[in-house]
Amino acid sequence: MQSKKSQTRPLGPQRAGRVKPTPEPVVEASDDFDVIVKEPQSELILKDKHSNTPYMYFTEKDLSRILKNLDVLRSEVYPSEHNQEESERKLPNFPSVCLIGLGRCGSNIALDVASLVHNARNFYLTEFNHEQKQVKEKEARPVKWIQRSLKLQQKKIVKPVFLIEPLVMLGDLDKDIEGRIRFSSKGIDNDFLREYNKLKIMDLSEVHAGGAGNAPILGQYLAKIILNKDTEHFSNSDWKFIHSYLIDSCGIKANQSRLYFYIFSAGGGTGSGMASEFGLAQQYSYMSKTFDIRPEKELVSQNQSFVFEPIFTSGICILPNITDQGVEMSEALHINAGRLLCKYLSEEWNFSYNMDNEDSTSENVMRRIRPWNSMMLISNDIMRYAEQNDSDGGIQHIDVNAMEKHANQYISQQIFNILTAQAVTTDYDENYFRRAGIDIGETIRLDANDLFMSLAGPVAIAYAESVVGDGSQGGEGKLKLGNGEQLMLDIDDLFYRSIDLPHYNRQTQAIEGVSLLPVESERYREALRQYKESNYNAKHLADLHFFKNCSSVVSIISLPKDYKLSYMDLNKLKMHLNSLFPNTTLKRYALVIGASANLSLTTLIAKSPCLSDDFLTLIVAYIKRCFAKDDHRFDDSLDKAIIDFIRAPVFNESKLEAMLVENENPAKILDTNWYAIKPMYEKKYRELIQDSKKFTSINDIRLTLDCVKKSIHYLREIYRHKISKTKIISLNDNFSFSEALSETKPAKPKKSKKEDIKEDD
Repeated sequence: MQSKKSQTRPLGPQRAGRVKPTPEPVVEASDDFDVIVKEPQSELILKDKHSNTPYMYFTEKDLSRILKNLDVLRSEVYPSEHNQEESERKLPNFPSVCLIGLGRCGSNIALDVASLVHNARNFYLTEFNHEQKQVKEKEARPVKWIQRSLKLQQKKIVKPVFLIEPLVMLGDLDKDIEGRIRFSSKGIDNDFLREYNKLKIMDLSEVHAGGAGNAPILGQYLAKIILNKDTEHFSNSDWKFIHSYLIDSCGIKANQSRLYFYIFSAGGGTGSGMASEFGLAQQYSYMSKTFDIRPEKELVSQNQSFVFEPIFTSGICILPNITDQGVEMSEALHINAGRLLCKYLSEEWNFSYNMDNEDSTSENVMRRIRPWNSMMLISNDIMRYAEQNDSDGGIQHIDVNAMEKHANQYISQQIFNILTAQAVTTDYDENYFRRAGIDIGETIRLDANDLFMSLAGPVAIAYAESVVGDGSQGGEGKLKLGNGEQLMLDIDDLFYRSIDLPHYNRQTQAIEGVSLLPVESERYREALRQYKESNYNAKHLADLHFFKNCSSVVSIISLPKDYKLSYMDLNKLKMHLNSLFPNTTLKRYALVIGASANLSLTTLIAKSPCLSDDFLTLIVAYIKRCFAKDDHRFDDSLDKAIIDFIRAPVFNESKLEAMLVENENPAKILDTNWYAIKPMYEKKYRELIQDSKKFTSINDIRLTLDCVKKSIHYLREIYRHKISKTKIISLNDNFSFSEALSETKPAKPKKSKKEDIKEDD
């Protein structure tokens, strides 16, 4: 149940039998209260309709209904014919990873990732079954018995083993999203949609079927309608199953998915507006469970626990082109992306750093949620840099659609490598590792809690890969070239290529490089040149804020089966990371074996990407267009002022207030009559959610001057990030080593007068 937002003081929490005094009595749940998480018999945190918490997301309160919905979805993900032989075994688990593609760009990329892992897995299993069939045809039983008895093994063959197939949710404010998805998948595999049972389409056309008009505030408002509406009142019956999986059950025992990746374009309206709202609804549901304190008797009787398993959620955000001289980009794309970044930084500041109010009550915590644990940034300029670095000119002559496909490939590569580091044994059948010949003990994986603790805020990705030989053929530590020649693996070059400008690797057919440039491309190209020519001396790069102010890095090394990475190479890699990221407080490594045919390196760089040129340019573009007063919208005074605000020892908020208005002006993006559009969408809200107490005006979701201040506070915090190296401290300052040493030696016959004086000193 939801309620209307108001400005009066919220009720205190009802926890552990203790109720904070409030102006209104705490009563049973009714329509006047917001219910965060509810079970019929549970003690519940209730929110009065006058609470100033701005979220009113619908959450299914009946646990039995949630479990029923999950069972229906599970039966579709794992059709019964696949489980007939195991009918007496427990129900299969949901995949540990879920991808949520929102908007046209996000849904296309999520579809690409799904097809990548599906086709790769099918290829491996088909190849394995074909080999097994050949073995059965060629070998008689006595021969196989001898081989087993003498432990004779056949010649090893290197094959990639793809460990995980994620659950994929695709959503768009489009009348015919399913038709578009089917059309998009034609180039992939005609039977892909029919065979990939883990792909689910969120048909939201009954709420809106005409897109968001390239305005994120409209996409956000429509998402709010979708997420505030009771799922039982949707004509699309699948939505309640998806909602129970994505929102109601995140973190509970019955839903084993622990990692959620939201993929969307920041420059559009639908994905940019919907993604953060969906993320907030999931976080709202998940965080509220931490305050749901119930008697132990009740938990035992229900045999289902709502809490507590950590989940990790990340937005994967595609930023628009900014500096491409060959293409004139729409300014609206930059403004839309800037709005998303400004909104996320203000939410991240509230959640992670804002210490103005350390009240840990549920109301206070719930007002400070952010949509994701981290937001990974990938620039759409990738293909432009790849063009410039393609000396043979091959990429320059492909059409626009093919370029978009290559950019999607880069994004898919990154998601895929992150997914492989999350694979757990429940993601595949029990014979999968045995068939692959992999020892689970050889694989170090990152679970949800590792990522939760390691990655927060904006994140950039560095990526490179190399072809390697089969260790069984004497190729350990060697590159296998096309002409048959083998060279030693150059780990220095691999690391360099991962942080280089995006480029196309013809040998591996992969796009490598960093997903977001630290500074403008020509300046970065020159810094890289000096870095390489100085034998990878980090002093040429380490002063860039992108590297210097990075608080944590996560490196994922993916190796082919049977390939052994030498200890020296691994040590070199760690040395490069230590020297290039001098102020990291946390470094995490994952070693994944058998997930790919090539050796690949993925490095996730946390927080400092918000200080990159592209990131700051997009935020300032939005603030100037939608907040700035008078001439500040057109000259560079605000640009310079924001740089000063970040650098200055003290943040002069009054100077910022003099330059900006109190609320964003959406008309500056739409360039149309905002006051005519606003009532149209609010009427849609009233028609679809008829309870007047649950109404939210579109004015209530506008960003405010306070959001701009908080985003600048976040930038200031990261700009000042540094660490002091651990130094040994001692209480034994007066301890004399010479005295201690003399006690261990035989006493000398006699000391000279000079020595006696020195000793007294």
